[in-house]
Amino acid sequence: MMTHRYNSGGLIGGTILIALGLLFLLGQFLNFRAWDLMWPFFVIGIGGLFFVGMLAGGKSTAGLAIPGSIIAVIGLMLLVQNLTGAWSSWAYGWTIILAAVGLGIWIAGLWGDNPAMRRSGLRVMEIGFILFVIFGAFFELVIFGNGSSALRQAFFPVLLIVVGLYLVAQRSGLWPRSWQPSWRHGAAPSQPADDRPTPPPQA
Repeated sequence: MMTHRYNSGGLIGGTILIALGLLFLLGQFLNFRAWDLMWPFFVIGIGGLFFVGMLAGGKSTAGLAIPGSIIAVIGLMLLVQNLTGAWSSWAYGWTIILAAVGLGIWIAGLWGDNPAMRRSGLRVMEIGFILFVIFGAFFELVIFGNGSSALRQAFFPVLLIVVGLYLVAQRSGLWPRSWQPSWRHGAAPSQPADDRPTPPPQA
């Protein structure tokens, strides 16, 4: 078992080193500063190390998924912002970090065989996504206004419509109960135990 975990960590670490080497090599031949492009991957890699530790430590280290998810998602946000120049999105980026916390809780529950943590993680992810749509639309469409790109100005109205339909369908009962996530209606109630005494066997 330990050998398998060691091999998994070595495989992930080796892949990261190969990718970094290729990126720096391309930078030499194509005459661009590789670090300007790849520095967010350094943050993502730090988050990935938490997952390596989780895999190596077994179910008792499932909690490492939470900081790992937060750091990795921040790295992904930095990557997108670095590529697009949309640094103003930090105004509502904290909602994505909230969703990342939910993702980490869900992964921890999945790795640790904890259904309650999985349900909590999904609930936090849902809250984070809804807040992302609301605050993102507010900042991009109202505060930033003409400073936002056409793609972002079209993206958030569509998300508002989708989230609005989702919430209306759930609250009005139009959403079939069988389609709702488990954290909405909870698990099926268990049957009460039968405390009646067992009759003696017939002769």
